Amino acid sequence: MKSISVIGSGTMGNGIAHVFAQHGYQVSLVDIKSEFLEKALATISKNMDRQVAKGAISQAEKEASLGRIATFTSLEGGVKKADLVVEAATENLGLKLDIFHQLDQLTPSEAILASNTSSISITKIAAVTKRPSQVIGMHFMNPVPVMKLVEVIRGYATSDEVTKTIMALSRDLSKDPVEVNDYPGFVANRILMPMINEAIYTLFEGVAGVSEIDTVMKLGMAHPMGPLQLADFIGLDVCLSILKVLHEGFGNPKYAPCPLLVNMVEAGYKGVKTGEGFYHYTPGNKELVVASRFSK
Repeated sequence: MKSISVIGSGTMGNGIAHVFAQHGYQVSLVDIKSEFLEKALATISKNMDRQVAKGAISQAEKEASLGRIATFTSLEGGVKKADLVVEAATENLGLKLDIFHQLDQLTPSEAILASNTSSISITKIAAVTKRPSQVIGMHFMNPVPVMKLVEVIRGYATSDEVTKTIMALSRDLSKDPVEVNDYPGFVANRILMPMINEAIYTLFEGVAGVSEIDTVMKLGMAHPMGPLQLADFIGLDVCLSILKVLHEGFGNPKYAPCPLLVNMVEAGYKGVKTGEGFYHYTPGNKELVVASRFSK
């Protein structure tokens, strides 16, 4: 497996491209606009500069890695020679089904089709292709160049051979893959999202404030980041989408999104990406300031 195509150049997509290129793979990074791709390459370069500064890679290794990434605004052009495609588009079922339907027609018949989805059914995605045995979940964690975990999700029809290939490939990327089965939220988000949702309910019901809730979880449970800050980092819209998948998938009211989360997303307060969620975010400033609507 030498040629990797990554669909989507956002936070997850550029991180995935970064890691594959750094480990010697030829990467085709695909997105709908050239400006998105230019921004992604700038982000990858900046993140590699941090690695150079820390001594993790050399300047020569950085330049070689960047040289392995080609960009495409045409899906067909970006995947026609792929051994593996990793889809990292927006967490939207309809969009992913459309992408995989196209990938099934545009990629070589032996290519493996993977999704970086954080909650959507791999079985459902695979069903729109004629190669369900070659469709698998490859859920990287954010930030991809730093986090070691990859959830490898087997759909109902995913073959043993494909699973073994992706597990081995993940290890070749210096990641620690964990094989899981295809149920809503898989493992990471099935456990994480209810905790975040409960933290939001705790705020919503006036039990404690934003900083107090996060402090309890950081100091009491040794979490590196409080759940409300983590929600901002993930994206409140992403959290809401995953909770909806859990709620619909299990039909269990315990997964129902908190009304406060719903309102915030509808109002456009999505966390770091919009500059405000539970906290205010200023570019270049790491200080956390509780959003005015939650300040006492």
